[in-house]
Amino acid sequence: MAKKAKLKKTLVDQILDKAKIAHDSFDFNGLDGDLPDGINRSAIFKTLALIGDKTGPLIGILPITEHLSEKKLAKISGNKKVSMIPQKDLQKTTGYVHGANNPVGIRQKHHFPIYIDQVALEMGKMIVSAGEIGRSIQIESQVLADFVGASFGDIKEEL
Repeated sequence: MAKKAKLKKTLVDQILDKAKIAHDSFDFNGLDGDLPDGINRSAIFKTLALIGDKTGPLIGILPITEHLSEKKLAKISGNKKVSMIPQKDLQKTTGYVHGANNPVGIRQKHHFPIYIDQVALEMGKMIVSAGEIGRSIQIESQVLADFVGASFGDIKEEL
């Protein structure tokens, strides 16, 4: 019987382990169509880096199945307007490439305000990037918010 391959811990895993925060690690890319059994696409959250006209960089986190309302995020973050950070500036701003942004790693390096869509609280657990493309973690939403100093709010676009 082949042993199940043990995943190499990402920096995000190491930070959470050191803080004794329970989480599960996964080896899949949430943006791809192939998801492990029992994982619902709506439980996977994207971490978006934006810039506010008053606050500077800020982070919005919402399900990958939803669209961000820049107007709602601007309002709850105290900005008149927010806009996505251009992809060419993303790595120098957050330290991560597109698809690897995550609230844990960003909070360790920068103290950008972080806003998580309130649906994460209703779900209880959420899946976010583990800081490397193809790697994810599942964590209690409130635990993650407490650890990274995030606020919950309604930041998704209404259809």
